[in-house]
Amino acid sequence: MWPGHPKGSTAYRKILAGLAFAGVATFAQLYSTQAVLPMMAAELRVTAAEAALTISLATVGLAVTVLPWSFLADRIGRVRAMMWGISAATVLGLLVPLASSFPMLLGLRMLEGAALGGIPAIAIAYLNEEVNKAHAAMAAGTYVAGTTLGGLAGRLLAGFVGELWGWRAAALAVSILAAVAAVLFVALVPQARGFTAAAASGFRGALRTLAGHGRNPRLLALYVQAFLLMGGFVAVYNYLGFRLSGEPFSLPATIISLIFLAYLSGTVSSRWAGGLTERFGRRTVLIAGTALMVAGLALTLTQLLALIMAGLLLFTAGFFAAHSVGAGWTGVIATTGRAQAASLYNLAYYLGSSVIGWAGGLVFQSLGWTALALTVIGLACTTAVITAVVHPARPAASG
Repeated sequence: MWPGHPKGSTAYRKILAGLAFAGVATFAQLYSTQAVLPMMAAELRVTAAEAALTISLATVGLAVTVLPWSFLADRIGRVRAMMWGISAATVLGLLVPLASSFPMLLGLRMLEGAALGGIPAIAIAYLNEEVNKAHAAMAAGTYVAGTTLGGLAGRLLAGFVGELWGWRAAALAVSILAAVAAVLFVALVPQARGFTAAAASGFRGALRTLAGHGRNPRLLALYVQAFLLMGGFVAVYNYLGFRLSGEPFSLPATIISLIFLAYLSGTVSSRWAGGLTERFGRRTVLIAGTALMVAGLALTLTQLLALIMAGLLLFTAGFFAAHSVGAGWTGVIATTGRAQAASLYNLAYYLGSSVIGWAGGLVFQSLGWTALALTVIGLACTTAVITAVVHPARPAASG
């Protein structure tokens, strides 16, 4: 049986570097409009919640395709499936700036998200098959760290370019960045050694695999966590820009885009969390991550910009710590159908982004920032309770 590439080997480093670039290509594109939402809302004459549909529909497209992509990856291989997805998304991303109407823009964003559905779940399955199991949690944390850099790069680039030349130029710039990252991914990522093509089991076989995961309470708890935490996370980042562009802050778009530098705390915490699971166990680190989210959001309830930024740093660090643990844990709990288990996690994750990320705008528009922040705090607390109940405390080595 293939033991996986050991930590420190050349192949191990190439896997992490290649998947980091895949993360850049994926998440730079997926959330590219988030930094320019107030600008889009003003130019296209739509509300905050309507502008946020450019995010929500992209994540809907991703959510509904993660399962088909996972079954395709079982047949043709993880690396090939990821290459197809990144290539298609890059082409669609280059078409987004050409959209002649808001509905066309939303349609292109949804198709772009659908193409990107071939990356996140497959990447985690690929890691669990190719990396030595002793280092799988740390490798997953490193991959998630790469996704934070991708999300950060896309948002910062969009914010600066958008301020100078408008949101269409911003979308084009991000798509070019993603294309470069896609080329680097293809050049770096090694071919799979731990992958065995699955036999065609048909629709019934697929349903049996999914039903088996759906009956596993430990996996279900992770899926609920993904839905609630990601939904709250996207809602905070979607609407904080609107809060800061209004009174009493009245910040310009370029300055608002700098809030995404808080993603750097997630880059650090996701890798840090992977290492901490080896000492304290996945359950403890996941709960600690949600507690950090709550503490950070509490700071954003003030009117002091410095405290709001500090709170955003803590909130982001807590989210990515919890997410990196949850994403990597699915491949450990699921001994068969790992790609499908990871895909269900991503389905829940991006449905949360779509549903709660959009619905948070209704709360924000009607009741203000305090109501939105308290809502997300409630989601994080619910997640912590579910994790504590469903995943019993156990030795750190077993997670």
